[in-house]
Amino acid sequence: MKKIILSTAASVFLLTALQTQLKANNNDSNIIAKDTITTVDSVAINALTLRLNEIDALDKSNMTRPEKKALRQEVKDIKGELKELGNGVYISVGALIIIIILLIILL
Repeated sequence: MKKIILSTAASVFLLTALQTQLKANNNDSNIIAKDTITTVDSVAINALTLRLNEIDALDKSNMTRPEKKALRQEVKDIKGELKELGNGVYISVGALIIIIILLIILL
């Protein structure tokens, strides 16, 4: 009985101590399984990565401050778009620990 209480207290502590980030997305058209990425998405990903490589290859020493700032903003936007196109499934550390604890208890 003490073991169950201790493991429950530890799991509750881990859930409250670890923070997870959730992204609310109301657009149902973006919900795609990872293995069914369309060719349009892969073409867009390739174009964005090529642009990132072009920006990386630029000589920034001759640019003015506003030009550099615009490039930094463009890189941020491109990375955000790439993150949205990734459509991966992620498990938080807290959820992983709870799954492991449940498996240990049940087996």
